[in-house]
Amino acid sequence: MAEESANKRIAKNTLFLYFRMLLIMGVSLYTSRVVLRTLGIEDFGIYNAVGGIVTMFSFLNGSLGAATSRYITFELGRKDFVRLNSIFNAALLTHVFIGIIIILLAESVGLWFFYEKMVIPESRLNAAFWVYQISILSAFVSLTQVPYQATIIAHENMKIYAYVGMLESIAKLAIVVSLAHASFDRLIFYASLLFLLNVSIILFYRIYCIRRYSESRLKLCKDKTLYKDMFKYSGSDLIGNVSVLAQGQGLNLLLNVFFGPVVNAARAVAYQVQGAITQFGNNFITAVRPQIIKLYAVGKIEEMFKLVYLSSTFSFYLLWIFILPLCLEADYVLKIWLGEYPDHSVSFLILVFVLCMIQALKTPRTIVLHATGKLFLANIVVGSLLCFAFPLAYIFLKLGGKPESVFWAANITMFLSEFISVFIVRKYVKYNIGHYLLNVHFRCAAVTVVSFIGPYFLFNRFMEPSFIRLIATCCMTTLSIMGTVWTIGMNAEMRLKIKSFIKSKYKK
Repeated sequence: MAEESANKRIAKNTLFLYFRMLLIMGVSLYTSRVVLRTLGIEDFGIYNAVGGIVTMFSFLNGSLGAATSRYITFELGRKDFVRLNSIFNAALLTHVFIGIIIILLAESVGLWFFYEKMVIPESRLNAAFWVYQISILSAFVSLTQVPYQATIIAHENMKIYAYVGMLESIAKLAIVVSLAHASFDRLIFYASLLFLLNVSIILFYRIYCIRRYSESRLKLCKDKTLYKDMFKYSGSDLIGNVSVLAQGQGLNLLLNVFFGPVVNAARAVAYQVQGAITQFGNNFITAVRPQIIKLYAVGKIEEMFKLVYLSSTFSFYLLWIFILPLCLEADYVLKIWLGEYPDHSVSFLILVFVLCMIQALKTPRTIVLHATGKLFLANIVVGSLLCFAFPLAYIFLKLGGKPESVFWAANITMFLSEFISVFIVRKYVKYNIGHYLLNVHFRCAAVTVVSFIGPYFLFNRFMEPSFIRLIATCCMTTLSIMGTVWTIGMNAEMRLKIKSFIKSKYKK
């Protein structure tokens, strides 16, 4: 009975999160179009580039946030509410401390970088400065919010989490609509309203947590061992978070230094689309994650790797169904979505898609490492390699490379890290690497190449861009991918299981 109740709760929470995701994604795509038109390409790029400086200083928060979530959830499971209150307050104090450090760095090193290295038109320098200051304040209040949000998620209260997310999206839509009627600088107006919205949501979460969850009440924690343990846990994931920033905001700042805010706008457009597409794959992986960890916990390694093979390939195929038509029709889709869009948006979009497809293959195997608890070697080796994307991109640009070379640097390091991590997992869990490469990498590569050929030559070569061609491409690519997955993307055992499942449903 308890298990059935838990399953219903999981299903209900998943449904809430899917509604939240669909609404946020829809509003986000629409508001991007309006913001780009209202602010203009240059201001849109400035907003994304300036905010990236503050994000660069927040690398420690990612690992601390994971530690906070883990400790709160763990103690909630043990129902030790005294210890839980200590953890909450230790996490809150730690995040306030990190926030103060970020403010000091942003107002010193960051401000030097802003004035000395960033490429911002003289006429927009004052507006960019105030956006930068607002971004710093927003980063600080968001940092201090982490323990409250972790508490809500630990209590599996996805209902309130989803509702607030939906209301936030509607509020952002209202902000974007009001942007056209701003009586002063629109860039500053936009950043200010987003900051006020952020503060309002944070205040709501805090009042809600304090009233509903006793562990979120403020009380000074003096347990030095607890602080030490939390930093130790978060330290093992530190390089991984630095590598994410190096490949994200680090490369974004390089683009600004070498090419200016217009190219930052193109990068922002590419990542907006990529973020919307990968949400679907992330939800699939979220559902698989507990099963992989549970199978490892009971020693069923062979079954675990069957699930890893399955989740790696099918998350890849799921992304490819969305990505292939977008790659073939990128120019037309961007024109429908944004109207006029920044130069390099199409090439950036395709290169970012390559990056996220490699990541789709890696994620299920990363879950195995988390299940073993052996993260240090992977973070050192793989994290360091991913961080190398930043100096590699800098070398490419110094040698006269185009803006696209930044994404080539990211893809090269991601590709190499993918194969290195295959061998790192083998150090902790015994499995057949050759069998893995054949069943995951070879199958995915074969499906990609074969399913691409037909749609590309049938439509892109013989039809002019139009809405009819877009619909035809979507239908053709879906059929092509499904057919290719059925014939060469799955083994005989998987095809047999699907046939049996369909037959059983048909009989019922």
